[in-house]
Amino acid sequence: MSIPLPNVPVVSVVGATAAGKSDLAVAIARELGGEVINTDSMQLYKGMDIGTAKLTEAERGGVPHHLLDVWDVTETASVAEFQRLARAEIDRLLAAGRAPVLVGGSGLYVRAAIDEMEFPGTDPALRARLEEELARLGPAALHARLAAQDPPAAAAILPGNGRRIVRALEVIELTGRPFTANLPSNTAVYPAVQIGVELPRPELDERISLRVDRMWQAGLLDEVRALEAQGLREGLTASRALGYQQVLAHFAGECTEEEARAETVRATKRFARRQESWFRRDDRIHWLARPSGADPAELLERSLELIARTG
Repeated sequence: MSIPLPNVPVVSVVGATAAGKSDLAVAIARELGGEVINTDSMQLYKGMDIGTAKLTEAERGGVPHHLLDVWDVTETASVAEFQRLARAEIDRLLAAGRAPVLVGGSGLYVRAAIDEMEFPGTDPALRARLEEELARLGPAALHARLAAQDPPAAAAILPGNGRRIVRALEVIELTGRPFTANLPSNTAVYPAVQIGVELPRPELDERISLRVDRMWQAGLLDEVRALEAQGLREGLTASRALGYQQVLAHFAGECTEEEARAETVRATKRFARRQESWFRRDDRIHWLARPSGADPAELLERSLELIARTG
């Protein structure tokens, strides 16, 4: 069902976790003769396969995938480094006449790849001071400070997310401007056809519950135990990933295995709502409803028609 396109498009497939983005991206890339670029922040980590629902080689269907398994679990995520890697892949594919198909639910990573976005530097001494204050005072106190200095940033960052609160305060001190002034604009570096996959809330919640069940059956606990031996617990970013954080808490005796599984489901549903809220703010995204029981081929056909019309 290949649709001829006048130019090689950049395509971005977004939406909530468990909505079916990855399979659609593979199908689109196959039809366009393109390749997939991951924009899921946790799939960048080596060995974090089951808990991030990383596609297996068979599920990738022979379509090359990029920016999977980039970082060790001990490394702290860097959106700036991701931006550099993602744009290098996009430029390489465009130069080769192959369509880059981005897929993932990490909104900031998607925007960093395709939109104008600059990253202020860091100051080790300032960062160390703020992290010491975080350890001493707790995230709530620093979140209150952020709310006084940059209310929109405080509204966008969860009160318990100490790492992001510290970064926001660091940027404010370094630049003398609100942290939100450094967030991505809607000015595209790569004009992209952005497709949002939308499911009814009850169906999405059911898919999330089933996904967590499958992760447990596939051996998530064994995966986390192996990664723990590689330093997962010390990884500031990877240790907080959905599922991994809950299993680590179980291993530490803080909850039962069943409580860890139930909390993974609850946390993933909350995360899916935040993802949808983030992406809904971008009116460039074309949302395609995926009704219950719909044929995946129909969603692909609608996506290709959209790409042909707007690409």
